Amino acid sequence: DGMGASDFLAAALQRAGYANLPVSRQRGDGFVLRGVFMTAIARCAPPGNKPLHEEISNCARFLHAELDLLRNVRVVIAVGKLAFDQTMRIYAERGAALPRPKPRFGHAAVINLGDEHPLLLASYHPSRQNTQTGLLTPEMLDQVFSIAQENLTPPNQTCAPPP
Repeated sequence: DGMGASDFLAAALQRAGYANLPVSRQRGDGFVLRGVFMTAIARCAPPGNKPLHEEISNCARFLHAELDLLRNVRVVIAVGKLAFDQTMRIYAERGAALPRPKPRFGHAAVINLGDEHPLLLASYHPSRQNTQTGLLTPEMLDQVFSIAQENLTPPNQTCAPPP
């Protein structure tokens, strides 16, 4: 029946070196993230998995608070169009000058929010609908993590493989 969104994402995080396991089923199962933080634009799954504008607005303060705590964010990957739109809104509220015309959501889109803000990358959401229809493949998600990693390497330096 295919993988759920969390399985699809966890496997990609492990392939990219950000997670120690390819799957997480419950709190305390040993799944550990390193060098990456995951959050959501809404804090609960609403009916039909479609959060209302008011629900997203009500949760914005939590995202602002998390970003205040994360001092060295260099790349943000917005997973899905809702996350992409809300992330741009949040960074505009934080002083980012959004490019004009407003950037369009698309898989692997890269948006420069200015020197004081992280780079924004977009990815299709790993919902069953997107993964089972092939709109999002593991290779496509790996591509987004690869773009992120390329943008984390300081200019004129290369990443040496681990010993």
